[in-house]
Amino acid sequence: MKKLLLLFLVFACNFITGQTNPAITKWLQNTTTTGKYYQSGNSTAISNGILVNCQQVRYSTNNVYVNATGIPAYPTGIFTGDGNPNQAGNQNAIYKFPLSPTQNTGTLTATTAGNIGVFINGVSLFDYRDGVSYKLSTGSEAGGPIGGTGDGVWNRDAVVAEKLGFDCAKGHPAGTNYHHHQNPSAFKYDLNVISTICNTYDSEGLYTINTSQHSPLIGFAYDGFPIYGAYGYANADGTGGIVRIKSGYQLRSITARTHYANGTDVIDGPPINTTYPLGRYREDYEWVSHTGDASYLDAHNGRFCVTPEYPSGIYCYFATVDINHNSAYPYVVGPYFYGNKTGGKVTSISETVTTYLDANSFSFNEKNINIYPNPSTGILTIQLDFTDEDLKVELINELGQTVNSGTIYQGTTLCAFETYNLSNGLYFLKISNKKDNYTQKILIKN
Repeated sequence: MKKLLLLFLVFACNFITGQTNPAITKWLQNTTTTGKYYQSGNSTAISNGILVNCQQVRYSTNNVYVNATGIPAYPTGIFTGDGNPNQAGNQNAIYKFPLSPTQNTGTLTATTAGNIGVFINGVSLFDYRDGVSYKLSTGSEAGGPIGGTGDGVWNRDAVVAEKLGFDCAKGHPAGTNYHHHQNPSAFKYDLNVISTICNTYDSEGLYTINTSQHSPLIGFAYDGFPIYGAYGYANADGTGGIVRIKSGYQLRSITARTHYANGTDVIDGPPINTTYPLGRYREDYEWVSHTGDASYLDAHNGRFCVTPEYPSGIYCYFATVDINHNSAYPYVVGPYFYGNKTGGKVTSISETVTTYLDANSFSFNEKNINIYPNPSTGILTIQLDFTDEDLKVELINELGQTVNSGTIYQGTTLCAFETYNLSNGLYFLKISNKKDNYTQKILIKN
């Protein structure tokens, strides 16, 4: 660990202030494409007329500023499963992040309700909570979307309690502020699908888990440290292959909610039963050290490690999932920030900045294109790095006929085809933009 920390300090001094800093270059910029949303009862997404992703990135010596609408390139909605009538709206926000994040060695800063970070598409990151807590005097929950004020002692987990209110991409709005509490990969791609909303209101999410690749950098917390998806290198030094990066938290072995995990005697919570199952509240969890296994994270849901974007190492948060790829507490960041929280939403910029122009154009030689499974036995998935333009995807038979087509939209990473209804045989998968194309042979074997 001391060696890795030294590498990190060298990295911070020599790399992190340059324009190659991922905190400057990794934001998905867009000034042309607008978003889509679903209305109840209509399985065709309609335009909301709002630009998606991020519109401008500026940086100074110490900070980066990101202008974003908070609208993703993937369709949002619907959210009425738990009575949420809202739609995602334009946040017209400027977010500030430190370019050289530092560890907080003093009193830790707790994550709070509302934004605690931003994904690279400008969508808000919230922590585990939904503002609801148990109220002993009434024997019921109160606060947040259901109104009133709870005791604030046994705090409800939004990912558990509001599952029916999430759209296919695992997001929902607070007011108009669309956000994710958890790993932003669509429900339909989980190994154990716990929501069927994608069946009617389909969305791809920000990215899809690939168990054979290091997950992409998907955002930054307000302390400036990067956030990755669910898979990474087994060892912090970048060795050991690709594994699922695991939360160090587990459910407590308790039969009554009377004390916190550290032994503190607190106001009693609800009984543990089918109405209030273990795991419904943050305080139902405890962090356990897993010495000797670097794939388990610390109490902040992060670790020092090497990543593709940070080859010398940096502290990183991960969007944790369980063995079935269902979201795992504390989901992304928390319950305390690892670093000094100097970032956040600002109304203006009061220092000299330079505009970062994302001049990267799509090149098939530079993109990591994955088409799987091949042979296909029912589903064919096409996944690549985040694209800065719409890409057309076509499945073509040996007669040159297009039998299926789709689009990988700007700011997303994949599309998928059903191949159940196609005859067995050889096909060609073509991915193209206005200037170039890429073709791969596909064998369908249903």
